[in-house]
Amino acid sequence: MNVYALMLMSPPPTGAAAPAPWMQLLPWVAIFVVFYFFMIRPQSVKTKEERKFRDNLQKGDRVVTIGGMHGKIAESSPEWVILESESQARFKIERSAISKETTLSAYPPASK
Repeated sequence: MNVYALMLMSPPPTGAAAPAPWMQLLPWVAIFVVFYFFMIRPQSVKTKEERKFRDNLQKGDRVVTIGGMHGKIAESSPEWVILESESQARFKIERSAISKETTLSAYPPASK
């Protein structure tokens, strides 16, 4: 056997203190904190902003759906809206199908 294999098989010196058990969990806690602040929290903030945007839509607002359809809100309820296109066609869609980013880029809010 070589010296390296013998060192691996030998017991640790009696004078050396074993690391604390919580020190072994510290890297996992650090990884979770990084994931929370860089992935989980921003996504939940974005979801809340989109929900607030969709809840504040009113009759007459111009919107763009996730599928790319442009229209003006003719009627609304808490779950759906009826969009009216330029050709006067009406479509009933779910509120969750309205894209906040695309709507704001296509129809920026008026400056006050």
